[in-house]
Amino acid sequence: MKSKLILITGASSGIGAEMAKQFAQQGHSLLLIARNQQHLDKVTSEIKQQGGQAHSYACDVGEYDQVDNVTNTIKQQHGTPDVIINNAGSGLWRFIEETSYEQILDNIKVPYLGAAYMTKAFMPEMLLRNSGHIVNMTSIAAKMPFSGATTYVASRKAMIGLHEALTMDLHGTGIKTSLSYFAKVESTFWANNPGSEERLPLAQKLIPIISTEKAASAVVKGVEKGCRDITSPFMIRILLFLNWLTPPITKLIMHKTGYHPKNR
Repeated sequence: MKSKLILITGASSGIGAEMAKQFAQQGHSLLLIARNQQHLDKVTSEIKQQGGQAHSYACDVGEYDQVDNVTNTIKQQHGTPDVIINNAGSGLWRFIEETSYEQILDNIKVPYLGAAYMTKAFMPEMLLRNSGHIVNMTSIAAKMPFSGATTYVASRKAMIGLHEALTMDLHGTGIKTSLSYFAKVESTFWANNPGSEERLPLAQKLIPIISTEKAASAVVKGVEKGCRDITSPFMIRILLFLNWLTPPITKLIMHKTGYHPKNR
């Protein structure tokens, strides 16, 4: 794949930061977006020290006015990205009654609204030049829901809806769409969202835990190949096939092995 201008949201840590580093090693130019400018600057500095090209922009992608401002700046300074990876996301796992109204909004704003805002901002230019690639990141939880993470699961499900709708809208154009999803990844996600890890269903143990580097590598390779569906490890595909084949059984397994507190 020739050198591309790649925009990544949620790029200050975890999979987003690792994707940025790996894309830079492939010779691509990076536009990195996240809320924490200090962490973004650290990632950008690491890339530049290795001879890569990266620019960072602090932005809360869940706020459309901030997205409008930062995307206009990017267009003026760099033009329109060739690839947009909507990776930003929140991860508070709670039952609906445990979740505040503000937390519900946060879980919907990022990833879903952030992905919609960022895609909308650059879509006119992508359509005009008839090229581009939109990658939406979600979770296996959107395909095989579990208990104790109500608005998290719902927001990830919304990402599937956004991806599928965009795929239909862009059929026949030169703009590609991809959906990427993983199970448990060793990353800063768990430290940033205390209490979430303990709610993983025991059935997750069937899926090997992968490193941040491996998850990022799967996305990098998927983008380079133009894959519609990006995931890792292969066990996820096996479980999703079983879910398609016998949905009542997999739903029962997810329920039985899910998080069930004694006081509920």
